[in-house]
Amino acid sequence: MKIKSHIPNTITLLNLLSGVIGIIWVINGNILSGAYFIILAAIFDFFDGFAARILKVQSEIGKQLDSLADLISFGVLPGMILFQMAKANNGAEWLPYLTLIVPLLSAVRLAKFNLDTRQSDRFIGLPTPANALFISTLPYFAIKWSSTGEWLTSTIFLIGIAWIFSILLVVELPLIALKFKSYSLAANKFRYVLLAIGLALLLTYGLAGIPLVIIAYVGLSVIENRIITE
Repeated sequence: MKIKSHIPNTITLLNLLSGVIGIIWVINGNILSGAYFIILAAIFDFFDGFAARILKVQSEIGKQLDSLADLISFGVLPGMILFQMAKANNGAEWLPYLTLIVPLLSAVRLAKFNLDTRQSDRFIGLPTPANALFISTLPYFAIKWSSTGEWLTSTIFLIGIAWIFSILLVVELPLIALKFKSYSLAANKFRYVLLAIGLALLLTYGLAGIPLVIIAYVGLSVIENRIITE
């Protein structure tokens, strides 16, 4: 077997390694570090598919390995971040475990994605990397807007976030995919608006802007769906 056929899978394993190390850091109390490992995993997740296409070595094992890595990096790791945040607050000891709906429905989401042929140009349900980025940057949002910190880090709010965004993972909601068949403004206006909003928020607020980017992403997708169906 040619060496180049192993390159995409090696990159996928780096995605998995990022997720595993991120979990270790979060368990050790470094909750803020989780976002960096999720971002690193997302970079590897992009380049493994890119490498497979460029090298023309796409394979079924690569597809399955990618999903397994994504489950750890974008399912278990964000679930652990929410769990540790909820655990840090005083309350019933069993409540934080309700946040673990995140890795469970992330697994369902990834399994559905592997079987769903409708997701070539649009996503059906929130992608796991977007969900993971939203969750992992909530602590940065709370620090940036300290007035929100008390309720944003409350156990009940965190459980609500876990369940709402986990449902978004598996719901039949078409969402924008940044896959350009052409660069026409008319055909891609919502993609360009999303990119502009995302860039502005990231440049202005850094990691604290990512939760707002994800909310804008879902909101723009809903608006686009309404326009398409009218």
